[in-house]
Amino acid sequence: MRISVIIPAHNEEASIGLVLQKLDENLVGEVIVVDNDSSDQTAAVARAQGARVVFEPGRGYGRACLAGMAELSDPDVVAFLDADYSDFPERLDEVVKPIAAGEADFVIGSRVLGNAEKGSLTPVQRYGNWLATTLLNALFKTRYTDLGPFRAIKYNALKKLRMRDKKYGWTVEMQIKAALWGLEIVEVPVPYRKRVGTSKISGTVKGVVLASVTILSYLFGAVLYRLCVVPFKRQARQPDG
Repeated sequence: MRISVIIPAHNEEASIGLVLQKLDENLVGEVIVVDNDSSDQTAAVARAQGARVVFEPGRGYGRACLAGMAELSDPDVVAFLDADYSDFPERLDEVVKPIAAGEADFVIGSRVLGNAEKGSLTPVQRYGNWLATTLLNALFKTRYTDLGPFRAIKYNALKKLRMRDKKYGWTVEMQIKAALWGLEIVEVPVPYRKRVGTSKISGTVKGVVLASVTILSYLFGAVLYRLCVVPFKRQARQPDG
């Protein structure tokens, strides 16, 4: 199974080397670090660790993920993880295992089901996760517990989702579309620790507000879809008379 890993990174020179060192080179065939307009040595550190570096000058988590996807060399599975060393890259084998076993198309590493270090998830993040997953589960009959960034998906399934978000809504967009497409979705527990450095999202008021607005916008769109579009499609399929 050919596995490619995409790691978006903005000013993560202190952590990106640690992340890359923990990836199992016998498991991963390709590592793409997307330098998302860094002003430090993120690219140089990543390149020194053997990663392929792609530059994306337009800032945004989703934009960086899309830039990494554009450089993929036709893998079987694509994994995403953060560059801040909050995830445990050495646990990638556990994340891709359900796909390898034919049990899933899409796997989310759940920090809620796993052991999250005290302080690694802020109260705002915990509440946001709970609210978003509760709404998604009610709308789509899913069993999400987290919007965690550590995830893996079959490449063919990923292409089918036609991802578009360029900023903070990437993870929730993927989970909504995965449910709409009827993908086999599995969550596995993963540990989580305090990141190296300060978060660009949860570590700033601006980041928290923008991320919250984006995620709530996607959820509002999902509500409208379930309330308006789905009943209309069902009615259109009913035979006349």
